[in-house]
Amino acid sequence: MKPSPAPTATAPIKGATNKKPVRVRPVPGVTRAIAILRLLGRSPQPMGVKAIADALELVPSTCLHILRALVAEELVRIDGDTKRYSLGTGMLSLARSAIESSSFANLVQPMLDALAHDWNVTMIGVQTPDAEHMVVLALSRSRAPFRLHVDVGSRFPALVSATGRLVAAFSDEPWPRIEKRFKALRWDKPIELATWKREVELARKRGYSIDRGNYMSGVTVIAVPVLDAAQRVSHTLVATGLSEKLSGSAGTELAKAMKKEADGLSALLPSIR
Repeated sequence: MKPSPAPTATAPIKGATNKKPVRVRPVPGVTRAIAILRLLGRSPQPMGVKAIADALELVPSTCLHILRALVAEELVRIDGDTKRYSLGTGMLSLARSAIESSSFANLVQPMLDALAHDWNVTMIGVQTPDAEHMVVLALSRSRAPFRLHVDVGSRFPALVSATGRLVAAFSDEPWPRIEKRFKALRWDKPIELATWKREVELARKRGYSIDRGNYMSGVTVIAVPVLDAAQRVSHTLVATGLSEKLSGSAGTELAKAMKKEADGLSALLPSIR
């Protein structure tokens, strides 16, 4: 579908004393560049100029000029052999800057550092923006040789592992829709739906969730929710460590320590994001 120019809009100036609105005029070049970036972000494979132009109903020469500008800014990369385009590393840099400037990330980082130090686990601050994905916003690694392959900006299915049980527990989505998403998940040690559902209910009652080796074999994942005013999971605090180190009461005690921090963060919502 062709990206049509945005209609002229008005927006008040924050802090202005008069009420005269500011006119926001459409900029076709910017609109088309954003449409190209979004298209490449959705595409599972790199795309050629003609495919991009056809998908967005752009003049091929115009599309090529925009692509060249995006390549120059490293927002898009071109394969020299196939002449096909995909998102570039510059997009990762922009995304990471946006994530790291998040007030939630700034607020939670000292908590993650303290928990990681005290318990020798990798601590993660996660945002759950919807029922589809979770995004890592903050990270503090342990001193142990075990290293989890995760970084700020990493995305995972929203229902996976310990955080997934919390998302399901505090979600207002119909269960058939949750069940459909659950069946599409991949686990090292698959868990039966009936068992997972019982653990979801237990997570709601306890206020925390523990995945003992289901998501990653030999790794325990503990998650506690940060709830918004509607009692939905907006973020989670997550701990990961070797299961032999977090067996029995050790995992439960860590979960309780994390929950205390998460409850304090929940009280600050919606002032954090």
